[in-house]
Amino acid sequence: MQDQKNEEVINQQEGVQPAADTAADAAPQAAPQAAAAEPGLEEQLSATEAKLAEMHDAFMRAKADAENIRRRAQEDVSKAHKFAIESFAEAMVPVRDSLEMALKVEAPTVESIKEGVEMTLKQLTAAFEKNRLVEVMPQAGDKLDPNKHQAVAVVPAEQEANTVVTVLQKGYMIADRLLRPAIVTAAAPK
Repeated sequence: MQDQKNEEVINQQEGVQPAADTAADAAPQAAPQAAAAEPGLEEQLSATEAKLAEMHDAFMRAKADAENIRRRAQEDVSKAHKFAIESFAEAMVPVRDSLEMALKVEAPTVESIKEGVEMTLKQLTAAFEKNRLVEVMPQAGDKLDPNKHQAVAVVPAEQEANTVVTVLQKGYMIADRLLRPAIVTAAAPK
């Protein structure tokens, strides 16, 4: 305390104003400068807030769009699973109708039954082709393909080993996916 009083006395004698007085005099001069600077800062702040609001709005719209796309994709997948068999079912209905009509015939002849079965088989074949259901029917002598054929027996034969000897049951593929392998017998090594 005593040091401050001594300093004030020395300053008064030298003509220097105390620090408090200097700050008080400087404040009125700084106020106009601050007032001039404040509108610039306020303008910057309002511009930044406007830009922030604009970016937030754009973000929320993008988020909503992404959510809508995700929801639509999920609905499409759900519908695809639900109605995947619809095309095949539509192709199979006439086959069933033909079989039911064949059973309603009161006095069928062997020729009429054979003709009806052939026509029904044509309908079934057309339904398979329309829905990309393809037969796997190897020929005797074809190389055994474990991806398409299932050998249930190995028999001695006059052909190269690991080739198809006989087809016991056809196989089927849907597009490129194996539905059921062809059941075959294979040639034994000599």
